[in-house]
Amino acid sequence: MLTTIIAAVIVLGGLIFFHELGHFLVARALGMGVSTFSLGFGPKLLTWKHGKTEYALSLVPLGGYVALVGEYEDGDKTSELPDGFTPEECFSFRPAWQRLLVVAAGPVFNIILAWLLCWIMAYGWGMGLLLPHVGKVEAGSPAAVAGLLPGDTILRINGAPIQEWKEMADAINNSGGSPLQLMISRPRTAADGTVGVTNLSGVVSKDAQVLQVTVTPRLSVRKNIFREDEKAWLVGITASGNVRRVELGFFEAAREGLTQTGQLLDLTWKSIVKLVQRVIPADQVGGPIMIAQMVGQQAEQGLVGLLGLAALISINLGVLNLLPVPVLDGGQILFFLLEIIFRRPVPQVIQTWGMRFGVVLLAMLMIFSTYNDIMRILRG
Repeated sequence: MLTTIIAAVIVLGGLIFFHELGHFLVARALGMGVSTFSLGFGPKLLTWKHGKTEYALSLVPLGGYVALVGEYEDGDKTSELPDGFTPEECFSFRPAWQRLLVVAAGPVFNIILAWLLCWIMAYGWGMGLLLPHVGKVEAGSPAAVAGLLPGDTILRINGAPIQEWKEMADAINNSGGSPLQLMISRPRTAADGTVGVTNLSGVVSKDAQVLQVTVTPRLSVRKNIFREDEKAWLVGITASGNVRRVELGFFEAAREGLTQTGQLLDLTWKSIVKLVQRVIPADQVGGPIMIAQMVGQQAEQGLVGLLGLAALISINLGVLNLLPVPVLDGGQILFFLLEIIFRRPVPQVIQTWGMRFGVVLLAMLMIFSTYNDIMRILRG
């Protein structure tokens, strides 16, 4: 329990800090005043002042805020500015494009943080490749008809070298049902009936035999990551689960981290769409309790898993904050875009009612997600 609490506070606190840091740095870079930078809400536990900005650690660790000077001014109130700040530093006096950049910086920094975490993982632990080793062969499948066996390794398809399972799966699915020429490596069976271990480096062992087989994929139905049925060309094999770690250089790891971040962004967005379409059941929505449990579990399993989960949560935080809900950053971005297009601010009454709607919507979502968390705990 203590490990879970500490890990959750560190991970969530770090993600919130980085989000607010984005708002803060861009505001300061544009010369806007920041009166308060707080990690957490509610009563302030610890405060210190540097320059004209007060930095605070507050009681409720479920968020944070950057108080911009003149953020809610109507354009003519300058007498109420905090001590030491000038009208030129007011957020509300700045062009809409500058205000948009400040608001967008928070979610963007969460995405940047996810990239940095993926970069660290790729550089420190390398890139894992699921090898094209056959674990199971479905009875009566095209692979079984062609004579493939558990333990076989796919070396080439139609002459093209295969380094990982995904390359093999893509080649089969893109075949359109045309026959494929497979070069496979098969461990030789010793006289005592034992079979040699498959070489995880991908190099064909002298104890293995190389065979050529012809497989004709069959159009089948499979489940995707969201448990939806989809049609695909398959041959009826599953992976053994063997993984080879590939060490990456500093800049290679940066590129791999960028690729992984893009995949997480794609997965997060598709998950939101599937949730709206009710493909993902509503009871799968989780709140702070579920997040804390997941963080605690990954913390117990090791650092790399914890970093991976932190990257995923950071992506989720960034994407969710970009949704066009007025109380979120995305809603403010929408208002500023409309102001840029029509060259006049969105009427205050619309912004006010939009904010009220957003607050109610988020409160309902928080209550619903917490209810789901509690029900999961009660169900054991």
